[in-house]
Amino acid sequence: MTFQRARSEEQREIRRRVILDTTAAMLETMPVSEVSLNELSRRAGLAKSNVLRYFESREAILLELFDHACAQWLEELGERLVIVIDPAGAVRDRGDRFAGAFAASLEPHRTLCDLLSAQASVLEHNVSTEIAARYKRSMHDNLAALGGLILRHLPELGEEGAWKVAGMAAVFVGGLWPHTNPSPSMLAAYDADPALAAMRMPFIETLEEAIATLISGALSRTRLSPPGRR
Repeated sequence: MTFQRARSEEQREIRRRVILDTTAAMLETMPVSEVSLNELSRRAGLAKSNVLRYFESREAILLELFDHACAQWLEELGERLVIVIDPAGAVRDRGDRFAGAFAASLEPHRTLCDLLSAQASVLEHNVSTEIAARYKRSMHDNLAALGGLILRHLPELGEEGAWKVAGMAAVFVGGLWPHTNPSPSMLAAYDADPALAAMRMPFIETLEEAIATLISGALSRTRLSPPGRR
């Protein structure tokens, strides 16, 4: 596909959408680290210079996709939580169910997990102050939305506790993802040595345990904190 020069706002929006959709399609078959502007330009049918007319860098494209992916996932998570959590249940049960739903909800969102794992080391680099600020505002809104879901189902945490759990949960996802998706050579090493295979962590199960432990610890700290510090 090739494009003529965009002359209207509608045409420019079409170009932006093509760039975003093409990048999203690439992320379904390759990790963030392998997405290049050259290959994106080729697949989108646009010159690299034209791609840079709409997005200042590869990272700016990925950040916009990240924001969209977060919003979609949060909507799905909210629907899932309503189904699996009984508001009248004990706080421990609600915390464990939240952890299970949180982890399971990410299984079909591999691209989101990959983007989250590259957030600080890749996505936040090679962008202007304007793009960085816009991204951070969006990330703040997404974390606030996650904190709202946590507070809704675990009001015992309070607003501050829910916000902290939301932030740490995002860190857990980004940190666990690369460790639970090892390289081909590491997989071969696991297969060759059963003793090493015990170190391979399954993403969903490990994340569920980590989030359940995080919530349990946050609840304990909330109960132990003096009233004036909550």
